[in-house]
Amino acid sequence: MEVICGRRGDRMSKKWYRVQKLKAIFVLALAVVFTNAVVSYSNTVKLIHNQQWVTDSYQVITQVESIQFALKDTETAQRNYLITADAEDLKTYLAADQQTNSNIQILTKLTAKNHQKQQWISLLEPKITTRLKILQQEIYLRQNQGLEAVRQLILSDRDKQIGKEIQQLIHDSLKAEQNLLHQGMQESQAISQKAIVTFFIAAIVDLVLVALLYDLLWRYIRQLQQTELALRQSENRLRAMIDAEPECIQLIARNGTLLEINAEGLAIMEVESADVLIGKPIDAVILPEYRAAFADLHKSVCQGSKGTLEFEMVGFQGTHRYMETHAVPLRNESDGTFIHLALTRDITQQKQAEQKIREQAALLDVSTDAILVRNIHNQILFWNQGAERLYGWKAEEVMGKNVLQVLYKEISPELEDAYLRVINTGEWRGELHQFTREGKVIIVESRWTLIRHHNGQPKSILSVNTEITQQKQLEAQLLRSQRLESIGTLAGGIAHDLNNILSPILMSVQLLQKKLPDSQSQQILQTLENNVKRGANLLKQVLSFARGIEDKRIIVQIQPLMAEIEQIIAQTFPKSIVCQIDIPKNLWYVRGDITQLHQVLINLVINARDAMPNGGILRIAAENLVIGEHSAQINIDAKVGSYIAIVVTDTGMGMSSEVQQRIFEPFFTTKEIGKGTGLGLSTALGIIKNHGGFVNVYSQVGRGTQFTVYLPASTFRDTHSLSQEMKSVIGDG
Repeated sequence: MEVICGRRGDRMSKKWYRVQKLKAIFVLALAVVFTNAVVSYSNTVKLIHNQQWVTDSYQVITQVESIQFALKDTETAQRNYLITADAEDLKTYLAADQQTNSNIQILTKLTAKNHQKQQWISLLEPKITTRLKILQQEIYLRQNQGLEAVRQLILSDRDKQIGKEIQQLIHDSLKAEQNLLHQGMQESQAISQKAIVTFFIAAIVDLVLVALLYDLLWRYIRQLQQTELALRQSENRLRAMIDAEPECIQLIARNGTLLEINAEGLAIMEVESADVLIGKPIDAVILPEYRAAFADLHKSVCQGSKGTLEFEMVGFQGTHRYMETHAVPLRNESDGTFIHLALTRDITQQKQAEQKIREQAALLDVSTDAILVRNIHNQILFWNQGAERLYGWKAEEVMGKNVLQVLYKEISPELEDAYLRVINTGEWRGELHQFTREGKVIIVESRWTLIRHHNGQPKSILSVNTEITQQKQLEAQLLRSQRLESIGTLAGGIAHDLNNILSPILMSVQLLQKKLPDSQSQQILQTLENNVKRGANLLKQVLSFARGIEDKRIIVQIQPLMAEIEQIIAQTFPKSIVCQIDIPKNLWYVRGDITQLHQVLINLVINARDAMPNGGILRIAAENLVIGEHSAQINIDAKVGSYIAIVVTDTGMGMSSEVQQRIFEPFFTTKEIGKGTGLGLSTALGIIKNHGGFVNVYSQVGRGTQFTVYLPASTFRDTHSLSQEMKSVIGDG
């Protein structure tokens, strides 16, 4: 760029030097021509003046000589008349006399501006007048007194003296004038020679200057021709470049008419020649709804501002196009105003692509899956409405943020493996644990696809996440149910066999008690009987867990049952445990075995007590609940219908997720040896399922546990039967 600027500066300097040199030589030529003109004019004026002087001198000499000759002719004619008295001589005399006077007057006029000559004429004229008077007197005497009278006068000295004085004055005048005439002619010759020399010198100088000017002009014209050729070539190259430009380039006048347009513009306008468009209003092809905006843009550009506008136009063959114009002002150097230079490109495909993208985005937003795009730096680039619904974050809240900070609290090995695999193979599929905006943990089935640049480098990662939290919970419930069913079947078989083994032992103990009456034997046998019965009770619990106990079902009210549980808690539980019971009066009834339901609640509250060794709050609540289709899908054991939900909550130590997966397994316990058999919750679960209900558990380590038991509510017909039974009992009483 610096080299180009330097070359441009050198060209500008050379051009300025040539122009200044041409100006200097032109001024010098003008000065020389003016000087030559002044000198020539001066010489010409001098020559003319000298020639006029010579002419005047020549005329004076001529007139003096004419006076001399006329005076001589007058005297000759007068003498002839005096001698001959011939009338013709008298006429000749009179004509000569008149000629003499005329010549004197002409001479007076010729010398009117010459004071010296006027003095000479003032001396000559009286003498001539006197001489003529004498000649006239002589004629008069001749006519009146005769020749003799005149002879005396002619011979007198006076007549001769005047004639000599006239001749002397004329002679002196002629000699002086002839000298002046000779001097003037010499001066004229000198001036002529000087003028000729000056002319030749000026001609030579002018020729040199003309040759120099011609050379400079020829060089300048040649330079101009070269510049014009270069400019034409540059213009052709520029025109070729403009025509090769894939965008429409237009030059628009201040009045809105088209001045110039390139080949791409002609193709967009759908015309073959620019003559169809030049001089026509450019907004004729713009749809009416965009013309006002285009007029405002044109007005702003003509005031020196830039602008951009998108509009729709119709070509001369009816093709609709979306156009984007970038308008810049172009200064008109002649008057300093601005005209409109427009670079317009066809964005029809872009608009169609944007419309397609919007449609695709709408489809993406309709999708229930969370679809998001992030770059290789994990910055979020796209976030659909499915992601908003799943995670709770609005798109504008997470756009540009790090996806790891939004959805994950820590980077797990599974997440690192997923990232490495999608970079290496281009895709990955698997399950991830993520967090919502509220901090809830969800499980998603995630499908990652790597998007690359045109050069093959990784660009971004497309993730499609489907929430499977409920599915995983149902699967876990199903697996747990299948496992418990298998364990129950096994436990039932073992219990049956053990029961068969314990039965003869118990019978033998009872026989031995009758045959061995001594106290020591009775004590041993009683211990053996107690252990056998304890084993039988244990087997009974196992059988209750395994296949349930079919007892007589009655309509059970929960409020009295809760009152008994509250009394047991108040009498047996430590005072550090505060019990809160919330049982509504309008609670529905359930159909079941009240003893078994009592056993379920006792197991739950005892577990709650054991989870709070340092005290806490034990809360028991119940409510009426109707489970719909959606809620029924969450739990595999749930069915659509009316339920009574009994909630037992403690503020104890809580359980980990691993422990929660096994709490309903028989013989599984976290208590110390001798403090639990591990059959309490498994038996309670068997009783709840035997009543057609199910149970949910929610627990966090250090924050307590919540058991929710769902028991089917009794129907109206069962409730009506209960009322009839109560009435009959009252009647019998």
